Amino acid sequence: MASSEAKNMVKLPPVEFIDDVDKYMKDKKPDEVLGQLQEKFQTFKLLESRLLQSRARMLGKVPHIEKAIEMVMLLVEKESSSEQITVDFELSDHVYTKATINKGTQNVYLWLGANVMVEYSLEEAKGLLEQNKINANQNIANHEKDLNFVRDSITTLEVSMARVYNWDVMQRASAKGGSK
Repeated sequence: MASSEAKNMVKLPPVEFIDDVDKYMKDKKPDEVLGQLQEKFQTFKLLESRLLQSRARMLGKVPHIEKAIEMVMLLVEKESSSEQITVDFELSDHVYTKATINKGTQNVYLWLGANVMVEYSLEEAKGLLEQNKINANQNIANHEKDLNFVRDSITTLEVSMARVYNWDVMQRASAKGGSK
């Protein structure tokens, strides 16, 4: 799919490929055109960096959501059991402690973010976490589409800059040759 046809979530117009440089450069100054192309190039490179960081954050969230789902499933499974459950509880990154969960636990507390924790029933928690996992995976897929659009745009801009630069060099060379 050509970059001009690609749907994108980044809300930037597709980059125009300069097919006929002579026609495109008519009545334009090469330095100004190269400056505009370079500016667009920098915008897309910055956007690429932001998308890569955001995608990495999303990819990091999915394993935590999956762990939480597994824990809620364990609690649902052991809900009617009379035995206590001992688990390793993560206090912070790489710091764990043993925790004993009493029999018949019917509610859990989930961090929502922004220092907010909310109590949910096991079924509500399971539903919320599964929806969060679906949303995270959808966000990752959207980031991939956006990254593909941005990378195509960057490549198109690089080729356009090279074509305009080479056209300018040829124009200068022909002007030198014609003035002798």
